[in-house]
Amino acid sequence: MNRTVLSLLLVAAGVVLLIFGFSASDSFASEVKEAFDGTPTDKSIWLLVGGVLCCVAGGATLLLRRPAT
Repeated sequence: MNRTVLSLLLVAAGVVLLIFGFSASDSFASEVKEAFDGTPTDKSIWLLVGGVLCCVAGGATLLLRRPAT
């Protein structure tokens, strides 16, 4: 599979994970936990971290690819 396609899939997966992470951080369970602990739920944190990592990895692969030989 082409490296560009994989990079775009990583960026798309990262965006989806970020959307789910923001949605999870606005959920009722997350707001209740945040009221007591001051932090959102672990699920929302992992979704956000995974989304950022996928976006960074995909974007870096897109921007830093080697020239075709």
